[in-house]
Amino acid sequence: MNKIVQSIAWAIPIMALFNTGRAMADDAEIVPLITSESTISVGLGDWTDLRHQQGIFDGMRDDGVYGLLGADMTKRLDANGTWFTLTARNLGLNNRDIRADYLRQNAYGGFLEYSQTARENPYTINTRLQGIGSTVLTIDTAPGSFAPQEIKLGTTRALTHVGGFKNLVPGLDMKIDFKNENKTGTRQWGWGSAALFSVEPLDSTTRQLELLLQFTGKQLQLAGGYLGSWYDNHHLQVLEQLNGVTGGTNASFNSVTPMSLPLRNHAHQIFLDGGYSLTTATRGTAKFAYSRAIQNEHLPSYDLTGANAPFVNAPAQLNGRIDTLLAQLGLNSRPFSTLSMTANLRYFDLKDKTPLAGFVGNNTTGVASVYNTPHSYKKRTAKLEATYHLPQHFNLTGGADYTDQNRSYPTAGSIYVPFRIDINELNYWMQMRRLLANSLNGSIAILRSDRDGSPYIAANGTPPYSDQINPIHIADRQRDKIRAALDWAPLEKFSMQFRFEQSQDKYPDGDRPYGLKDGSAQLYSVDGNYAISQNWTLAAWYSYDMTKARQLGFRQASTGAADALRDTHLKDVGDALGVNLRGKLTAHIETGVSLDWFNSTGSYPQELTLSGAGTDYPTGAVGPLPDIKNSLIRLKLGAKYAYNKNTDFHLDVIHERWRTDDWSWNFANGTPFEYYSGNINCTGCSTTPVNILDGTTVTTKKQQISNFIGLRYVYRFQ
Repeated sequence: MNKIVQSIAWAIPIMALFNTGRAMADDAEIVPLITSESTISVGLGDWTDLRHQQGIFDGMRDDGVYGLLGADMTKRLDANGTWFTLTARNLGLNNRDIRADYLRQNAYGGFLEYSQTARENPYTINTRLQGIGSTVLTIDTAPGSFAPQEIKLGTTRALTHVGGFKNLVPGLDMKIDFKNENKTGTRQWGWGSAALFSVEPLDSTTRQLELLLQFTGKQLQLAGGYLGSWYDNHHLQVLEQLNGVTGGTNASFNSVTPMSLPLRNHAHQIFLDGGYSLTTATRGTAKFAYSRAIQNEHLPSYDLTGANAPFVNAPAQLNGRIDTLLAQLGLNSRPFSTLSMTANLRYFDLKDKTPLAGFVGNNTTGVASVYNTPHSYKKRTAKLEATYHLPQHFNLTGGADYTDQNRSYPTAGSIYVPFRIDINELNYWMQMRRLLANSLNGSIAILRSDRDGSPYIAANGTPPYSDQINPIHIADRQRDKIRAALDWAPLEKFSMQFRFEQSQDKYPDGDRPYGLKDGSAQLYSVDGNYAISQNWTLAAWYSYDMTKARQLGFRQASTGAADALRDTHLKDVGDALGVNLRGKLTAHIETGVSLDWFNSTGSYPQELTLSGAGTDYPTGAVGPLPDIKNSLIRLKLGAKYAYNKNTDFHLDVIHERWRTDDWSWNFANGTPFEYYSGNINCTGCSTTPVNILDGTTVTTKKQQISNFIGLRYVYRFQ
């Protein structure tokens, strides 16, 4: 806080100096309303400390000075109706974008855009891992060879976007849109076959092309064209190395472990959608699309030898192919002044035509044990909704939609969780709205959803527990929800809005006890605006949300421990508050102050019911998990000084305070979690397999406090 106080004290005489200079200017020089105006902004800002959590996406994670550069330029040529615009944001940061548009009304136009988005890893990571950022990563069996180092992980997306349109004839436009996005950086990863730390190298390119013809007539509107995408990953495989290893007790601990990365693929779609006004009160709509996605890249692991050699009958490439068909018809009608109706029919068919093949098996017998799982499904949906205007300012809306999904299931290999071929879901709702008074109106809505399906196909994994899982995405579910809203504006300068939502989920599948059993959610919010005077406004809001879920799990007996039913009651509670005061101190000085406060608490209480012989968890691990609490306080002070008709000075001061007690990267005794692996035979060790301590720690900075001060010069011109 000392730096904030010093910053404000430093800013006051500067603002006073600006005010003295501006007082000598003629008030009559205030810029009149114009058809186009441009601005250029130049400044500097300084953060005093690291912002691990709040700096994930804004490009200002580290402490230090940042450039605050931007522009918003507009030029119009009235003679031929041509517009040129140039917009630039955050040019001094890792997250930046710039866009230029050229438009001649009703003739042609185009744009060119470049944007960069950074995502920083919020954790502090200390590791001995070597080769970070490459496709060959090394952990040495003699940890003393490398001193642990703190590493910084993050990704950057660089997007180039270009497009344009041309009016061919009145009512018919041709459009083209192309995107090229490069994603680079590093991402926190795992070894895969052992509890060792790893880093995924990222270097990929995604391209998208859209070609569109668009017709707009008095009754008919149509749009059709082509959409294509191409994904190219420049890294296809990562080799994880253990230096000094002469052999392992199994293939998972070989001296080299290959890790697959996403492979190249491409997809293509042709589509047509539009609408036709049958009458002034009735309109029909339609949409059709056909897509094909292909992945036929050579599998890099196919060329490995030794313990990592592929199954003898495994194919060299997946030859993946997915075809999808979408057809949708709709009708909107208002047959009477008091009644409006909407109806839709939708058909979606996804066919996975990837050949079924075995990728893991016995090289001696040639019999496969693990197959890929091509998965196809059809989904049919029908929806009907109507709104009726009742007397006394009542509006009643009711509707329903029904979805039927038919799914294929694996025909080879193991099914590890129960499976359903058919899933049906019926949703229906009713909402009442009414104007309660000239300054008050409200609404209440009730929604119900029922999901069920065909009998389960039993899992054939490790019995008997795998067949007792109730998969959340296909399980029977009953959902009830209620929503209410109230808008109140008793005065022209004062208004408030209230919102309330509550939902309840139940999963009534008694034959499969493991999985989610029930859940609930609540949301309350209120926000208001008050015009204190002609120059000052006050806005405030508050929200409260709570989500609960009950989940049953099974812990199988192990050495010294008994079988147990784990009954977990998950709960997440969030509070958020915001206050914003804005106004004018003088004719040339505008100021504002805002306070944002967020708090969340995650609870993980669980009960264990033991069965059979044995004891509970080992000493020190008994008892409920502690809560995880996160909180943020952000205070912003801002001021704008209009020095003259073309020049503004902007001052921003921010105090930010983030606190967490996240224990998820700690051992039960509170010490930082360390990656390690066992069962490794290493050079110079005894013949008995020994543990290899990776030693990597991942920690969270419990309290993060930082202050910011920024000053920008803004120049306006026509």
